[in-house]
Amino acid sequence: MAPSRSGGLRVPESRFLMSGGPVGPDRAALWAMAHAERAALADDLADLDDDQWGRPSLCGSWTVEDVLAHLTAAASVGRVRWVTSVLGARFDFDKHNERRKAEHLGKTPAETLALFRAIIPSTTSAPGPTAAWLGEVIVHAQDIRRPLGLGYTPSIEATTAVAEFYASRDFTVPGRTLTEGLRLEATDGPFTTGTGPLISGTTIALTMAMAGRAAYCDDLTGPGAPALTDRVTAGTVDG
Repeated sequence: MAPSRSGGLRVPESRFLMSGGPVGPDRAALWAMAHAERAALADDLADLDDDQWGRPSLCGSWTVEDVLAHLTAAASVGRVRWVTSVLGARFDFDKHNERRKAEHLGKTPAETLALFRAIIPSTTSAPGPTAAWLGEVIVHAQDIRRPLGLGYTPSIEATTAVAEFYASRDFTVPGRTLTEGLRLEATDGPFTTGTGPLISGTTIALTMAMAGRAAYCDDLTGPGAPALTDRVTAGTVDG
C-alpha cells in the first residue's frame, strides 16, 4: 500500500484522529503490536511448500512470496529513501512498490522469509502515522493468510487501532471514502464508526473491507453491507 501525497504530514496518533476522541495506543505501543504481528506471520509461514509460496495473494497480481518481500521493503526503506524512490518512479506507486519489492525477494522462499524475520523489530517506515504502518502489517498478513487457509486472527487491540485509523481518513487505503454514510460495528471488539445503514462483522473483516479486500465483504452482514461491497468491488487493490 502506498501513502497518498499528503503522507509527509504529521498527525496525532489518537484513536479518533478526526474527532478528538479518546487517546488510543501511543507510537511505541503501535510499533510493539506491529513487531508482534510480524513475528506471528513469520511463524505461520515457516513450513510452506513451494506451491504455497507461489499462490496468488489477495493483493493484486502478487504471490504470497511477493507480498512478504513487500513487507520487508516497507520496513527497510526509510523516509529519505522512500521519497527518492517515489520521485525516481515519477509518483507511479506501482512502479515504486515493484522496484522495492524486487530488492527484498530472496533467491529462494526460505531466503525471502529469512529477510523478513530480520526486520521484525524494525521501526523504519515511509512518512506517515505509525498506525498506517501497523495497518500495512495487519492487512498484508491477511492478504497472505486468507488464500492459504491460515486461521490466525490479529489481536483485537492491534486491529481496532487500524480500523479506527482507516475509518478516520483516506491514507494508504480509502477507508473513510468507502464507509461514508454507513455505520460499522464490530461483533468481537469495541470498534464502531459512522452513521447510516448498519454493517456488522469481526474487526478484521471490517478492517480488510476498508482496505479494499472484496473477499472479506462476504463476512459482513447488515443492511449497509451491499453498499460497502459495491464500493469495494468497484475499486482496485494495489501493493
